Amino acid sequence: MTETMSGAQTGASAAGKGLTFERTFSTAGVHPYDEITWERRDVVQTNWKTGATVFEQKNVEFPDFWSVNASTIVTTKYFRGAVGSDTREQSLRELVDRVVKTYRKGGEDNGYFASPADAEVFEHELTWLLVHQYFSFNSPVWFNVGTPSPQQVSACFILSVDDSMDSILNWYKEEGFIFKGGSGAGLNLSRIRSSKELLSSGGTASGPVSFMRGADASAGTIKSGGATRRAAKMVVLDVDHPDIEEFVATKAREEDKIRALRDAGFDMDLGGDDITSVQYQNANNSVRVSDEFMRAVENGTDFGLRSRKDGSVIETVDARDLWRKIATAAWECADPGMQYDDTINDWHTNPETGRITASNPCSEYMSLDNSSCNLASLNLLKFLKDDDTFDGALFAKAVEFIITAMDISICFADFPTESIGQTTRDYRQLGIGYANLGALLMAMGLGYDSDGGRAMAATITSLMTGTSYKRSAEIAGVVGPYTGYARNADAHKRVMRKHQAANDTVRPVHIADEQVHKLATAAWAQVQELGAKHGFRNAQASVLAPTGTIGFMMDCDTTGIEPDFSLVKFKKLVGGGSMQIVNQTIPRALRKMGYQPEQVEAIVDHIAAEGHVIDAPGLRQEHYEVFDTAMGARALAPMGHVRMMAACQPFLSGAISKTVNLPETATVEEIEDVYFQSWKLGLKATAVYRDNCKVGQPMSSGKGDNKGTDSNKSADAAPVETKVVEKVVYAPTRKRLPKSRVSRTTSFTVGGAEGYMTSGAHADGELGEIFLKLGKQGSTLAGVMDAFSIAVSIGLQYGVPLETYVSKFTNLRFEPAGLTDDPDVRMSQSIMDYIFRRLALDYLPFEQRQAMGIYSADERQRYLETGSYEPVVETGGAAELIDEPVASAPVAEPETVEGVVTHDTEGASQREVPAQPAKEAHTSAELMEKITGTAIDSPLCFTCGTKMRPAGSCYVCEGCGSTSGCS
Repeated sequence: MTETMSGAQTGASAAGKGLTFERTFSTAGVHPYDEITWERRDVVQTNWKTGATVFEQKNVEFPDFWSVNASTIVTTKYFRGAVGSDTREQSLRELVDRVVKTYRKGGEDNGYFASPADAEVFEHELTWLLVHQYFSFNSPVWFNVGTPSPQQVSACFILSVDDSMDSILNWYKEEGFIFKGGSGAGLNLSRIRSSKELLSSGGTASGPVSFMRGADASAGTIKSGGATRRAAKMVVLDVDHPDIEEFVATKAREEDKIRALRDAGFDMDLGGDDITSVQYQNANNSVRVSDEFMRAVENGTDFGLRSRKDGSVIETVDARDLWRKIATAAWECADPGMQYDDTINDWHTNPETGRITASNPCSEYMSLDNSSCNLASLNLLKFLKDDDTFDGALFAKAVEFIITAMDISICFADFPTESIGQTTRDYRQLGIGYANLGALLMAMGLGYDSDGGRAMAATITSLMTGTSYKRSAEIAGVVGPYTGYARNADAHKRVMRKHQAANDTVRPVHIADEQVHKLATAAWAQVQELGAKHGFRNAQASVLAPTGTIGFMMDCDTTGIEPDFSLVKFKKLVGGGSMQIVNQTIPRALRKMGYQPEQVEAIVDHIAAEGHVIDAPGLRQEHYEVFDTAMGARALAPMGHVRMMAACQPFLSGAISKTVNLPETATVEEIEDVYFQSWKLGLKATAVYRDNCKVGQPMSSGKGDNKGTDSNKSADAAPVETKVVEKVVYAPTRKRLPKSRVSRTTSFTVGGAEGYMTSGAHADGELGEIFLKLGKQGSTLAGVMDAFSIAVSIGLQYGVPLETYVSKFTNLRFEPAGLTDDPDVRMSQSIMDYIFRRLALDYLPFEQRQAMGIYSADERQRYLETGSYEPVVETGGAAELIDEPVASAPVAEPETVEGVVTHDTEGASQREVPAQPAKEAHTSAELMEKITGTAIDSPLCFTCGTKMRPAGSCYVCEGCGSTSGCS
């Protein structure tokens, strides 16, 4: 794309001046909708606990490659008009047209386009990118743009409050209007006098913590009555405020109250009837720390708390003691988080206008008080080429279109208050970001916590922000720089040089990130050149938001900067069914790393059964890191998250919405280290969450869960009264084999080692004994095998189920291992692994083997041909499944019960990896609990009742798209 301008022209009114656009994604002469196969679907959403239907709209229209989950979330969240009325939107086309055409008109009205033809190209390119799920605007755009409602496009707001009652009451009112519109807000309370200072009347001030109560109650009320989402808010207090210790302890003390009330019999679960009696639960709290304080912590010196009126020190505290109190409170209840004031303001493009004092609720947007930011996020996996390299050039083209659209939206946007509207129009803050980073890195064979993974993420982020500011300078050459640019020009250009210098320090690890880095370097050079000539249209350009609901709209596996949540996923099917599937990026990653088809199949089967890659057959241990996830047996270490954030932070205008998850066993010292290293590594903000630190979280009832136990409860608590009951002893009975029984002998080779297995069965066909022949008669190995055979045989006869032996001995890894001569078991990790897979195939029914991911060669071939592993029988000349499928789908629907078909960007179908019944789970979080036997500490969705999963600094429901407050 190019730009038409001349000389110092910066006005929008000059005839013939504007941006010109070249087609990159759409096709000339063909509307983007005409390149897509569309289909009709029924969207029905129920609360799985109550069985009640919470939403129903039939015959909605979506592209055939959109998942059921994506179409459901868009229909329920973003279609406008009363359900059942003629005005209700029925198609994705209507939704996209409503938004894109409004953006085109805004561009035409404000002189952005050189000609009507350029406006049409802009419209088509934007439409193509949206319907093909390459990016999405934030939720308020889909809620409001093109409707009779106010055209609010921003999801992130920062307010301000001064030390006066008028200002405090105005804070309550402004927050309420923002919550009503479905957005969140944050502010810094540090201007309010502390409870240790006097009023002009001679009395003592109430302090900011007391005023937090009223705001919290207001947020809780609007949350329960809001039509779009729960209220979300951030409260920040400077570390030198005299009430800082009271602020730090606020939510931790409320957590103590929750425990006491729970133990007294009150319903204190999240969403429970009595939880509303607890205060401060509707806000995220953060402490704003300075470099001065952090150095005092580092050196073990005192630190002064200062009067709000004249800045004098009114109290001195031990910095390390205060630091420990902050970390202890975060250990107890996950609050407060940390914001690093000097780092934030060192990257501030508008310091002449004012300091950055606060953030939005999720901590990614940091800018001037009384301002807002509209967001958009790209789906990174869409830019992965067939050779498994990232298409940086195509990515940059998409960024140019999206930044242009985001800036246009400020021209027609409405704002909840005049002061916010004025600041936003004067500084035009944007927040472009991305999702699916975790899935992209895995598909490329890069570990999330590796030098290669961090280099790839850093170069992509640098290219995104560099391209955004380059485009911002080009737009400034046509319609002028932002109003506040002139007084902040030197500071803005200084920050651009800081970004460029950070880009120069990146050291590419592979050819893939080296190619992207070259593009980023060129983009930053153009930023300096064009910025010096035209200035910039936008004070800020990029953030990394949680991408909760819009991530599902784009069918992303991972949100924001997050790693993959789990390797096994929950997938909805048309007709109400659901399946468990292995993450589709795993086979691609394995092929990228050189594994053969047989090896890929064996590894995927292992993951389907176990939920992790530990001891997967044939997988080299140096490749384990590629498949590390946020949860599970190979969960990333906390500092792995911090290091990834640090790699990307220098290339963002704002910050990163992300919570560093720690295990329940984590110590206060570990939280101190996460917060301290975050400061050292140059992050702008950090939040932590220790599993099960909150009482008001529902626990799983699955195996291995925490059934209401309290990790913070004293070990010497009073014992519970118990009843004395009579002890009954049950003794097993041995079922001996008949004198004459049916047996089979199997010869086998595993990794070049030969052996024989003889198995005998009862009259009903149930396995009762095995004999193994390995090594020479009289050798140690032969003796061990005889003893093992006797032990297993006796166990079988005493009632130990064969499936128990199969689950324990399959995937056992030792030499000899490798290829076998058995077509049903192509590869084996050990002789034991082979023997019990063979026994499962010989003696277990299909349903039990399917649950363990063990299939015969015929069944795998049947899956490739029909999409189902299940055997068929002939009835009346027609082939039917022996077992009824979980859910049936229309012929035109590309998803089936035992295998799920997906589509690439050209529409060609590709077969996914094996799918299995979803084990009574309703989301991927619940599925992980079923597989691993451990509880995931997340709240339940208020809409559909399923367990949510972490997304940035909040939670998102993958069942219905609801969030705990993020866009």
